[in-house]
Amino acid sequence: MATDSRIHFWRRSSKVPGSVQPVYGAQHPPLDPRLRRTHKDTKSSFNNLKSKKASSFHEFARSTNDAWDIDDEEDEGFRETVHTSSGTSELDSASSAHSRRQQRHQDDRGSVSDRLAPPRTDSRDLQQDAESDRINGKVVKSNSDAQLKASSVCSSLQKQQSLPVRPIIPLVARISDQNASGAPPMTVREKNRLDKFRHLLASPNTDLEELQKHSWSGIPREVRPVTWRLLSGYLPANKERRELVLKRKREEYFGFIEQYYHSRTDEHNKDTYRQIHIDIPRTNPLIPLFQQPAVQEVFERILFIWAIRHPASGYVQGINDLVTPFFVVFLSEFVMEDVENFDVAALPLDTQRNIEADSFWCMSKLLDGIQDNYTFAQPGIQNKVKALEELVSRIDVDIHNHFKRYEVEYLQFAFRWMNNLLMRELPLRCTIRLWDTYQAEADGFSHFHLYVCAAFLIEWHKEILSMVDFQGLLMLLQNLPTIHWGNEEVGLLLAEAYRLKYTFADAPSHYKR
Repeated sequence: MATDSRIHFWRRSSKVPGSVQPVYGAQHPPLDPRLRRTHKDTKSSFNNLKSKKASSFHEFARSTNDAWDIDDEEDEGFRETVHTSSGTSELDSASSAHSRRQQRHQDDRGSVSDRLAPPRTDSRDLQQDAESDRINGKVVKSNSDAQLKASSVCSSLQKQQSLPVRPIIPLVARISDQNASGAPPMTVREKNRLDKFRHLLASPNTDLEELQKHSWSGIPREVRPVTWRLLSGYLPANKERRELVLKRKREEYFGFIEQYYHSRTDEHNKDTYRQIHIDIPRTNPLIPLFQQPAVQEVFERILFIWAIRHPASGYVQGINDLVTPFFVVFLSEFVMEDVENFDVAALPLDTQRNIEADSFWCMSKLLDGIQDNYTFAQPGIQNKVKALEELVSRIDVDIHNHFKRYEVEYLQFAFRWMNNLLMRELPLRCTIRLWDTYQAEADGFSHFHLYVCAAFLIEWHKEILSMVDFQGLLMLLQNLPTIHWGNEEVGLLLAEAYRLKYTFADAPSHYKR
C-alpha cells in the first residue's frame, strides 16, 4: 500500500509539474524525472540512472514533462492553485510529507515573515512523527533510527524552507531605479551623467560608440527610452530623421495589425494565438500593470504579429517575457511615478499605440540576434548551455565537480537562464538595468549573456556547495534569493562578467555563437 501511494503520488493531480507533456521554451525549466521519485526509489535505481542518461536534447525532452502545456479549461484552475498556494516553490510537490505539513501550517498563519523564516521544528514532534508515520518515505523501525532521520529532515527543511519565496513579497515587482539600499535615484554623479547623455542625444548626429560607452554602466531613467531606441538600431543617429522614421515604422506596425491580426482565428494560426493567449496572464503575474486587459491585448498583438512574420521559429514560450522591459521603459517616458500600478487606459490612444509599436520593433531587433534560440529544437540555447558548462569547468571547478557528483545537468537550470535571459531569476528593475549594458555591448544578448550567466552562477558558490543532494541543488538554482537586488548588485554582476570575458578571451569559438 505504501509503495502504491508513492508510485501514484504524481498522478493524483494534473496541476503539478510532471503531469503533462513538455513545450519547448517553457517558462519553467524541465524537471528531471528523478524528482518524481521518493528517496527509496531514487536510492534503489541509482545505478540504473547512470546508464539511462539522455544522450541527446530530444531524448531529454521526451523523457521530461512540464506543467505549462495545459488546456484552456485547466488554466484558470492552475492559476487559482498558484494564488492559493501562498508562493510555495516549484518543487514543493517533490518534498517529503513532513515538509508539506510544515508548509501548510505556515500558510495558515498568513504571515509573510513567518513563511520566510526558517521552520521552528521540535525534535520531539519529529520523533513522534517518525514512530507513527514515515520520514522521507521510509518506515522507521526503532527510536534510534527515528532520531537519525529526524535530524536529517530538520537540517534539510531548514536549508530548503529558509530560501526566500519570491511570489509573496510585494517589493519583488518594484520597477523603480533605486538601489536595494534605498539610495536616492539622483546623486551629483548621476546628474553629471544625465547631462552627458543629453548632450550626446542633442547633437545633430549622435556618436553611437560614445553613447554605448556611457550606457554600459547604466542609463538614467529620463533618457533611457530614446537611448534604447538608438542602441537597438530602431532609430537613426541623425536627429533630423528620427521623427520621420518613428512615424513610418509605427504606421508600418499597425499596417501589419490590419493585414494579419484578424487571421488569429484561422485554422493554421489558432494554435499559435491560443498559446499566446494562455501565456500572457503568466507574464509577471504579480505586477498589476501586466494584468490590465488593455496591456494584455497589446502583448497579444505584438507576439502574434511577430510570430507570423517569423515562421522559422514562430511563437515560443518565453518570448512573451522579452516584451516587458521595452514596454515598461517606453511607458516610463509618459509616467513620472512608479509604473507598476499605472492605468495604461488613461493615456491618450495615440500614446498607447506609439508605446505598442516601439515595443514591437525593439523586441524584434533583439530577437533578430538570438533567433536560433527559438527555432526548432532551440539549437542556440543548447549551444549556450553547453558553452556555459565548459566555461564554468574552467572558472570554478568546485561547482562543476559538485554538479557532476550529484548528477545535476546544466540544462536543468540554465535552459531557463538562456531562454528568458535571466528574467525569471531577477526582479524587473534589475533586468532593465542589465539590458542597458546588453544593448551597449557587442552581441550583448547572445555572447556577453553567457559570461553574465557564469558570473551569476559563481555568485552563489558557497550556497551551491552547501547543498549535498540533487533536489536541494535544483531548488536552490530555481529559487535564488535576488528579490532585494538593485542597481548595485547588478553592477557587480556585470563587472565580474566583464572580467570573465577578457580573462577567458581564448575561449573556444562556440562561446561566441
